[in-house]
Amino acid sequence: MSGGRTAWGRLGRVKKFYVIGIGAGDPDHLTLQAVKAIGATHAFLILEKGEEKADLTDLRRAMLTAHGRPGHRLVEGLDPDRDRTPADYAPTVDGWRSARSHLFERFIAEDLAEDETGAFLVWGDPALYDSTLAILDEVRERGRVAFEHEVVPGISSVSALLAKHRTTLNRVGRPVQITTGRRLAEGWPADVDDVVVMLDARHAFTRHLDQDLYIYWGAYVGTPDEILVQGRLADVSDRIEELRTEARARKGWIMDTYLLRRG
Repeated sequence: MSGGRTAWGRLGRVKKFYVIGIGAGDPDHLTLQAVKAIGATHAFLILEKGEEKADLTDLRRAMLTAHGRPGHRLVEGLDPDRDRTPADYAPTVDGWRSARSHLFERFIAEDLAEDETGAFLVWGDPALYDSTLAILDEVRERGRVAFEHEVVPGISSVSALLAKHRTTLNRVGRPVQITTGRRLAEGWPADVDDVVVMLDARHAFTRHLDQDLYIYWGAYVGTPDEILVQGRLADVSDRIEELRTEARARKGWIMDTYLLRRG
């Protein structure tokens, strides 16, 4: 838990907010800790992402139906639009996070009574490739609403991917780097032989076909739409591009992760 106890404790009971990791897409990814947190929550913030990603929202709702306390409430909001190919990446992301932070602030201030607990369900793990914790920091820094929050870890897309491929993230005595497709497109990281890439929209792996690399790739891991490919990058690169393009055209969106292993 963090924040709020000293300054706000004298003014009244501080509201509680859970950030709950729910795994990569399989309902069975929920941990016992996550189930307990869901069952202790009065109101959940649900951010709608449009019809294309309705199945993501539907899965969240199914989890809450299965594990939520009787009478729990869903408070819906529209997720702010975000430019996925901005000319200036960092300021664009900062603006999107700030817009989201106002939704979280309003939820905590207006939709939770002083004796109630709220929550937001995060895909994968809240500590890996997710902005929710940074958004809550921004809400707290504005100082308009008092709250404390607890983070419930979840099974990340990286863990789920490696489990499906029956391999490990690291090798003995070897470092691992987690990066983005944007960074990988700029060049292979120095002094690293194992690189995990999150949400590569530009097929950055195709820029490294000249290296002796093995790839463990997966999309929609843990869901009924799961796709898995592994092999020498030079041999399976074209196949991954085809599968990725077909899947994105079919669903309108894609979430994929991969591990590249050199040597």
